This record gives sequence, structure tokens and C-alpha cells, in this order.
Amino acid sequence: MAKPDLNAVRDRMDKSVAALKEEFNGLRTGRANAGLLEPVRVEAYGSTSPLNAVAAISVPEPRMISVSVWDKGMVGPVEKAIRAAGLGLNPIVDGQTLRIPVPPLTEERRKELAKLAGKYAEQQKIAVRNVRRDANEELKKAEKAGEISQDEQKKMETEVQKDTDAAIKRIDEALKVKEVEIMQV
Repeated sequence: MAKPDLNAVRDRMDKSVAALKEEFNGLRTGRANAGLLEPVRVEAYGSTSPLNAVAAISVPEPRMISVSVWDKGMVGPVEKAIRAAGLGLNPIVDGQTLRIPVPPLTEERRKELAKLAGKYAEQQKIAVRNVRRDANEELKKAEKAGEISQDEQKKMETEVQKDTDAAIKRIDEALKVKEVEIMQV
């Protein structure tokens, strides 16, 4: 067993923060965002594909998403998939393009979304803490095996804790930004 790699620990924590930001992209804020259609899967050519594999997604205006379907025969299945995705969006078919107006959110729905954002953030905080736990266990094993000194172990554990605190702080900041975004009318 080699000396524990703190860069790998940092990378895993950074991935948790990045994953949270990805999850936040899927949360509707009343403002159009191409990431909103990320969970949409379309039955295309005998298999299920992500929407962006059969169409180009753009945001021409703040409350409108435009989906340009490449194959005329796929317009119906794309429309059906968007309606069935449970996003509360109703596409308007215009030739090979679907215009999707993003309705403003109700106060109740905003509170639900803010709560959901908090849940996502908490899941990623748990992931970061799990990374810390794994790293600390690795450090203890390395110290027991005589690969690092006890002082080195303590120093590295302090380093891991600093990284953990920084990652959790970034998660909290991302959550605050998202909550403000969700709650603004």
C-alpha cells in the first residue's frame, strides 16, 4: 500500500460539488434553461435515447425553450416524451421545432423546489463526509503499516478536514445561490 493520495480525495470531493451543480441544473426556476430537459428520454429507432441525441436544444428567450428535432418522424415521440417527463411543460409543435414556454412558478412550488434543492445539497454533503471517512481510514491503515509516521497521519487528517470543510462550504454557497434563484419572482 502506497502513501495515501490527498489529491484523489480532493478530486472526489470536487466531483460531489460538481454533481450537486448538475442536479441543480435540472431544477426549474421559472427561467428557461436547456438543462431542464436533461432527464427527458425519447423512444427513438428502437431504443431509448436522451433528448439531445435526436434534437438541438436552445433557449431563445428567458421563458422559452426551443427544441429542433432533426428527423421529421421524431417530432411526435419527442413531444410525447417531454409531456411524459413530469416537468410540467407543454410543448407547442411548429413544424420540426417544438417551442416550450416555461410557466412561472407558484409560491408553493418554489418552496417545494427550495426544499428539494436542500435535499440534494444534504446528499452531497453526506458524500463528501463519506470521502473524508474513507480517507481517514486509509491514513490510519498507512500509519499502522508503518508507511507514514503518526505526525504525518495527523497532519494529513487535518488537511483532509480542511478539504472537507471547503467542499461543504462550496455546497452551502451553491445551495444559497440556487434558493435565491428559485425564490425570485
